[in-house]
Order: sequence, then C-alpha cells, then structure tokens
Amino acid sequence: MYLQLSTWQEVEAYLERSKTALIPIGSTEQHGPNGFVGTDALCPEILARGIEAETGCLVTPTLSIGMAQHHLGFPGSITLRPTTLIAVVCDVVASLQRHGFERFYFLNGHGGNIATVTAAFSELYAQASLSGREQSLRCRLKSWWECQPVRDISRSRFGSSEGAHATCSEVSLTYYGYPQHQKNAEMTPEIAPTGPIYDAADFRRRFPDGRMGSNPALATAEVGKELFDGAVPALAADYRSFAEAA
Repeated sequence: MYLQLSTWQEVEAYLERSKTALIPIGSTEQHGPNGFVGTDALCPEILARGIEAETGCLVTPTLSIGMAQHHLGFPGSITLRPTTLIAVVCDVVASLQRHGFERFYFLNGHGGNIATVTAAFSELYAQASLSGREQSLRCRLKSWWECQPVRDISRSRFGSSEGAHATCSEVSLTYYGYPQHQKNAEMTPEIAPTGPIYDAADFRRRFPDGRMGSNPALATAEVGKELFDGAVPALAADYRSFAEAA
C-alpha cells in the first residue's frame, strides 16, 4: 500500500490492522561518472516495492534529500543541514503519530544520514519521555546494504572493487530499477582512491570524479536483480520483526 496512491479512508482502514509505516530515506547527490544523482533515494524506494509486495506494509513518500554537504562540489547535489534533517524526520513522525501510527521503519540508502537520523530518534524519544505520558513510539533505521545477502553478493561479484561511495552494488540496483537509463563511462583510475570525508571542497580534491574506492563500471542490471532478490526477503523479515515486537 502506497500512501501517495491511497485515499484517507484507505489509510484509516490500514490503521485498523497495522500501526507501522515504512519510510524510504536517502539523498540527492553525485554518484560518480555512471551513477544517478538520485541513487541513494532510488535504492530504498526500489526495495520498498518488494517489501510492500511481501508484507502489505504502508510505504510513505521517499525522503529523498538527506545530509550530503560533502558532495556539494559536484553539480546536482543537494543537502539538508543536520538540524534541518532532524526537524524533517521529527515532523514526519509526529504527523503520522497524530493519525495513530506508532512504529516507523526508516529504510535508508545513504550512510551520511545515519548519525543525523539516529539523533532525530533521540529527540523523538526525549520528547515522549518529557511529556510524562506513556507512548508506544518505536523507530528503526535500517540501511539496505547491511543485509547479509547483499554483503555476500557484493563480495562475490565485486570484491575489492565495491568501494564506499558510488559502489558497484548501489549502481547495479538502480540499473535494475531503471534499465533504460543505464550509463557508460570510463573510470580513471579503474579503482578510485579512499580517504576521509570533511567538507565539499576537500572531497572534490580527494575524489575528483566522485567515487570512493569503487569501480562502478562493473555494475549491471543483472547483478541489481540478484541484490533485489536477496535483499527483499531479508528486509521484509526485519520489517515484520519490528512491526510485531513487544
């Protein structure tokens, strides 16, 4: 069930059987010479389709702009300040809470979101505690690449070429979701350098084509399908355990 394609009456009926919402969250940022700017939002969105098909969960609109300041040296990248993203997450949760939702499963596609979204959860729990009222609020942040099947496929297919940003796996998954938009580009060097992350200007100097430790020229839609088929059952099981836990 997709919130954007539902009526308010259908959402009301959903709440009679479940109090859990799945919220895809990602980023809008460069992903090297052949990766989509929307990669980090598209990956959880693509996987959410499979989870919805398996569980019947309610999927909200994707929060597609995240904490990506270090990518601003590349055209097309958009960021929220950490404080802004915290406010967005808190407002989305509070809005859905008002209607009766109690559990919020954030399916994440961007590593740069983790610290900020975790801080947002702390703000929400603090607000609940300080209110003095008993609440059943529960939040979980699950990054899709943490699934063991994804790790296994990435290791088997790409080895040390997987990298840390503009990875072979994330590019493959988006090519599976949007095969008509696949790109071809030369990678020089074949495997990108690695290093720390600071501000946007430093990132552009260290990683001039946007990649970190990866060779996404190896990405294919076929491997993207393998990743989808491996990730969806694992994520659906994790979603169910979260939705049903005491």
